Amino acid sequence: MIQALPKLLTFDEFSEWYPNDGKGYELHKGVIVEIFAPTGAHEKVGGFIARKLTVEFDRMNLPYTIPKTALVKTPSAESAYSPDVLLLNLDNLDNEPLFQKQSTVSQAASVPIVIEVVSTNWRDDYYNKFRDYEEMGIPEYWIADYAALGARKFIGNPKQSTIFVCELVDGEYQMTPFQGNTAISSPTFPQLNLTAQQIFDAAN
Repeated sequence: MIQALPKLLTFDEFSEWYPNDGKGYELHKGVIVEIFAPTGAHEKVGGFIARKLTVEFDRMNLPYTIPKTALVKTPSAESAYSPDVLLLNLDNLDNEPLFQKQSTVSQAASVPIVIEVVSTNWRDDYYNKFRDYEEMGIPEYWIADYAALGARKFIGNPKQSTIFVCELVDGEYQMTPFQGNTAISSPTFPQLNLTAQQIFDAAN
């Protein structure tokens, strides 16, 4: 018996389907994935990082904002992600064809930083989203693995809570790990005063 494969959706089909049911969804390589409610610790970590970045871009008087909900559409249009923290450049949103109606960005110039707080589906953050954000050309991508869920090849053995700042250099992400009281180095915010441990402590 031959079983028909499920049809993969385009981004347009995903947008048309998207229900107003109070839930969140992403599109992963044409497959709809429901975003389950994060834990309290996960929310606190994301909120803490967002607050610290907001203070910094406000201090620098940059035209940035952090939306409550927005999607990042990858170049292939097979995936659309809802990051935990998405920094938007307001000056480029007029160039985004999908933003006004669908709160969706598809250009690297609109996204100075994108941040994923790692949960049990850690492979999405370390592999799929890493690859897609890199392909899109987003200049800075943080992987906030506060609960040390990632693979040992990334965060050590024994596993340690780690923040990765991935900087786009010649089209490829260079991953720099930060642990403990090490000050986080951000290319976008060179004067950012923030340590990895402060982010980890926010989960408590």
